[in-house]
Amino acid sequence: MNKSFGLILVIVGAVLLIWTGFTYTKKEKIIDAGPIQVSADKEKTVNWPPYAGGIVLLAGAIIMFSSKKNA
Repeated sequence: MNKSFGLILVIVGAVLLIWTGFTYTKKEKIIDAGPIQVSADKEKTVNWPPYAGGIVLLAGAIIMFSSKKNA
């Protein structure tokens, strides 16, 4: 159980190190006055720091190696 959880954390940590964020487009209403509606596409960005992936990867490696000693 712990070994598989550690492996999942290692994989997620590696993905977080390689892929540091993503962008998406959201349609927002600018004006909504009765039958007249004006909307615009706004691009939003979600980023996380690269060290977050390193911390997750390190935590997964520690869990994997500590589960080997106990098993």
